[in-house]
Amino acid sequence: MPLVMVTQHYDQYTTQDHLVWKVLFDRQTALLHKRAAKVFEQGLSKAGLHRSALPRFEEVSKRLQKATGWQLEPVNGMLDDATFFGLLAERKFPATVWIRSMAQFDFVQEPDLFHGVFGHVPLLMDQAFADFLHFLGRVAAQHLHDPVALTRLERLYGFTVQFGLVLEDGATRMYGAGLLSSSGEIHHCIADESNRRAFDLATVLHTPYSEAQLQEHYFVLNRWDQLTESVAELAAILSSGWELQPV
Repeated sequence: MPLVMVTQHYDQYTTQDHLVWKVLFDRQTALLHKRAAKVFEQGLSKAGLHRSALPRFEEVSKRLQKATGWQLEPVNGMLDDATFFGLLAERKFPATVWIRSMAQFDFVQEPDLFHGVFGHVPLLMDQAFADFLHFLGRVAAQHLHDPVALTRLERLYGFTVQFGLVLEDGATRMYGAGLLSSSGEIHHCIADESNRRAFDLATVLHTPYSEAQLQEHYFVLNRWDQLTESVAELAAILSSGWELQPV
């Protein structure tokens, strides 16, 4: 049965669901102190996210709409490429309505509410980042029947939106949602042996990407406008058929 958009039935969340959110929120905000990008810290407050209770999608969407023109689209699980990128092109971010159980506390195979809201929403409160993601969705929507193009788009999305790093005031900070929402990924990323490289679009497009395991590579932006520049460059590549070579 295909996955469809759903409604967040807030009154159906249990006391344990709210507890899972609270414990995850406290753990991640502690881990991210002086490790997260400024836009995450600012966006967390602007979005009205707090530890005391699970977020209401409707309220978060109102704040997003006012700040950057985006809204949350509640879904029940993973989406196909056409649906996912199509939503991004409409400034709608798909977030699952279920939250992990205590048994799944440290690892879930599919993105849950904590990842979707805590990880993604704060960055979407930033206009420049929100516009970049909208641009990426629009480009992807034009290449849905091209598997090579989709692989490239997924790699750019994965190594930025999900697991991206950025230089701020001479320090490397985290902004990717897969990092922000995962203690295991944070510890893996900050380990001395982790592979962190300066962001280079050609290298990103030639680097295999998977969310099924801890990342083998992380890419560090020197400046935020590299995001929009990378989508514009990738759009030109996909339209012309020429190829970038990694450095």
